[in-house]
Amino acid sequence: MSAVDAVAAKSIWKVFNPGKANEVTALEDVDLKVAAGEFVSLIGPSGCGKSTLLRVIADLTEPTKGEIQVAGKSAHEARLEQRYGIAFQQAALFDWRTVIRNIELPMELKGWDKSKRETRAKELLELVQLPDFANHRPWELSGGMQQRVAIARALALDPSLLLMDEPFGALDEMTRERMQNELLAIRQATGKSVIFVTHSIPEAVYLSDTVVVMSPRPGRITRRIAVSFGTRNEELRESPEFFEHVTQVREALRAR
Repeated sequence: MSAVDAVAAKSIWKVFNPGKANEVTALEDVDLKVAAGEFVSLIGPSGCGKSTLLRVIADLTEPTKGEIQVAGKSAHEARLEQRYGIAFQQAALFDWRTVIRNIELPMELKGWDKSKRETRAKELLELVQLPDFANHRPWELSGGMQQRVAIARALALDPSLLLMDEPFGALDEMTRERMQNELLAIRQATGKSVIFVTHSIPEAVYLSDTVVVMSPRPGRITRRIAVSFGTRNEELRESPEFFEHVTQVREALRAR
């Protein structure tokens, strides 16, 4: 593996309850390579193993077979060194902590002093366009604003990789599209590599450099579709080129 790769997964299998009556093969012989700075979306039918693959990369579950490296380290080492940040569908903020204190939490756990934590958290609030909400509680924010706080928290320790598991899935369509644009702006400003799980074909096409299509369970990678747009804006969503890519991904999903 090249040192510049954000993720290199080779021959990953994940079998739950092996040897038992309820054995399930979630992932089968998955190879995935994500270059530094690349935005990759994982898309496939429900239950195909997208989130499981993300959890394997994050070292939240171990593969049954296969090898994986994150930023040149084993997945376990990468987790211990916090080389990635992660955001889920639910923002999972702590209601008893203010917005800024939620963002500070990873830094607090790493032992950063108060002044350094506060400075970094304020930088991140500016990045996610919430500087005026530092002292609000999460329950005072909209769903989209809560997700921006969760993204800021995931970026707190300046990881090179951002893992995102359907972070906009619970949002209404207009908020979702606005959050997509904000995520692209954050990615442009930070240069992070991103692996993004989604069920939405237009979302995957709009955000990604590469759309990775997965089969029904057991999850395998069946197609890698390159997406190379210039400026990504609201006009792009209505363009023939955009719809061509959406159709290409949809046909890949329908293929067996």
